[in-house]
Amino acid sequence: MSNLNPGAESSVEDASLELELERESEPRDIGSSLLTPRTAISFLLALVVFYFVIRRTNLDLGEALRQIRQANFFYFLGALAAYYFTFVIRGWRWSKMLASAGISEETGHDMPDTVGMFEIFTLSWFVNSILPARMGDAYRCYLIKRRANASFGISLGTMLAERLVDLVVLVLMLLVAGIAVYGTHAPDRAENAFLVGGVVVVIGVTGVVVLWLLRNRIEGFLPAKIARVYARVRNGLFDSLAQPRTPVLVSVGIWLCDGLRVFLVAWALGQHISYQAAIMVALLSALVSTVPITPAGLGFVEGIMIYALTTIGVPNSTAGAIALLDRVVTYGSLLIVGGIMYLWVLRKDLRAIDARPD
Repeated sequence: MSNLNPGAESSVEDASLELELERESEPRDIGSSLLTPRTAISFLLALVVFYFVIRRTNLDLGEALRQIRQANFFYFLGALAAYYFTFVIRGWRWSKMLASAGISEETGHDMPDTVGMFEIFTLSWFVNSILPARMGDAYRCYLIKRRANASFGISLGTMLAERLVDLVVLVLMLLVAGIAVYGTHAPDRAENAFLVGGVVVVIGVTGVVVLWLLRNRIEGFLPAKIARVYARVRNGLFDSLAQPRTPVLVSVGIWLCDGLRVFLVAWALGQHISYQAAIMVALLSALVSTVPITPAGLGFVEGIMIYALTTIGVPNSTAGAIALLDRVVTYGSLLIVGGIMYLWVLRKDLRAIDARPD
């Protein structure tokens, strides 16, 4: 009987496979993931890395904490505002990229407003802060699926496009900032970081180009059901990049805001570094955090920030204070804000999911 309506059968299979992908990012799975050995190991690794950072940099942790207690509160609030403003413009950009891929009010989707997109990005970054492997990125696609009835595959494709744009712009701005700070004589470790960033960008861009050139052949090698979902991810990726100007310009704005955040954190501690140096430090930390080894790059981000700051003449203890206070902004505050959103804002979503028949 199924042969009488193959289109309907394929639609059911597509929906079933997308549901399997979606369930990987459901809130109940995120909650249970906190208790897995992988998560415990990732946090343990972060502690080990941070311990070695303290030892290698001869950081006086007590002195760093003393400086943090004396930080200028208004500069600190400015750093918080700069950080959370990036969620606002990220949400606006993603809504534009989703619209380019066919997910918008005009196509019948109940899209979240500015506040709704801010919630989605805050929750996504919150999940990235408590779980390894950047699970918050997939969780963001789960949220837009639930709230706007959007295709999980297309949303995932737009998210990948967004990440690629951010990475390319990050590395280019990092190179410019590095030249502005170091000239033509960057320290060896900084040069290695720039080189790694360049290699990652080349790999990412090459992968996208190959994916585009071989798009039909790749689908031919996949089972029909998986090929259809792959096509949605691919379409979301390339359709959202059809007009790259807006994503690129917003990405520039995001990284400039991150530089402003580090600039204000440093000034809050009485260390008047230049804005270009702050941008370099912020972008180096962002580059390190893209490697999904520990949640939000814990341990690695602090280490690269302390190293970069000391290369421009910031004392060890002050560099440590800047790194730690910056993590209060980007990690500590997110645990509070994101945790509250997760517990209260999403309660209605969990109740709606549990109330649905299987």
